[in-house]
Amino acid sequence: MTTTGWVLLAIVAVLLWWAVAAYNRLVELRNRIANAFGQIDVQLKRRYDLIPNLVEVARGYLQHEASTLQAVIEARGQAQGAAAVARAAPTNAGAVSGLSMAEGVLGASLGRLMAVSERYPELKADATMQQLSEELASTENRVGFARQAFNDQVLDFNNAAQQFPTLIVARLAGFAPAAMLASTQSDEERRAPRVQF
Repeated sequence: MTTTGWVLLAIVAVLLWWAVAAYNRLVELRNRIANAFGQIDVQLKRRYDLIPNLVEVARGYLQHEASTLQAVIEARGQAQGAAAVARAAPTNAGAVSGLSMAEGVLGASLGRLMAVSERYPELKADATMQQLSEELASTENRVGFARQAFNDQVLDFNNAAQQFPTLIVARLAGFAPAAMLASTQSDEERRAPRVQF
């Protein structure tokens, strides 16, 4: 074999080694996204398990607010369904977007339930309701931290998959950009609440 042949063989070997290393890095980052979503999933399950208990405690006091309670239960069901879809494909942008929207609806319906419960002093004073409300608030904080960790992993993956020359391997191997898990979906949700006296 000639010197030119050896040089070409060495170049091909280096390019092949680089492509394998880039592919493996993208796989590692994609797996980190799945792991980070697993942490979100644990907290969402905890939240979904708390909601029926919260609704049952409130039901005894809020007979006239059946539509509010029903909205919470329906939103919980939709969010659980969206979480199952996202759990199956945590790097799928559509699945994560669907989860974000379902979680937004659930958060809004829980907010309405809490606002309604403020109008009932007996419910507000109920020890079980207070405990469940505190657990739910704690879980919301945990969901927020898990969402941040997930979004950090998505950012790392998307950066790696969109930077040259790894971009070539990402496109050839079918690595699609992953979506961030947003806590708000609309400008209205992003506005600060207005307090009036």
